[in-house]
Amino acid sequence: MEESPLPENVVAELRSLAHDLSNSLETILQASYLLSQSANDPANRRWAQMIETASREAAQINRKIREILRAQG
Repeated sequence: MEESPLPENVVAELRSLAHDLSNSLETILQASYLLSQSANDPANRRWAQMIETASREAAQINRKIREILRAQG
């Protein structure tokens, strides 16, 4: 069964949101990196690593969403 493409206005809005999400994730990644570099307590370093890992996973998901949107035209 062939899926119908999303309306152009929906694709445009999703692209804009994906772009904004990329910017937010980049800020989180940078902040978690800086936090992990300055954390003296091993527990705090682990928390910073968890934030970084989750942010990287979210960025990968966002890239996949953007690929799907590019295929929409």
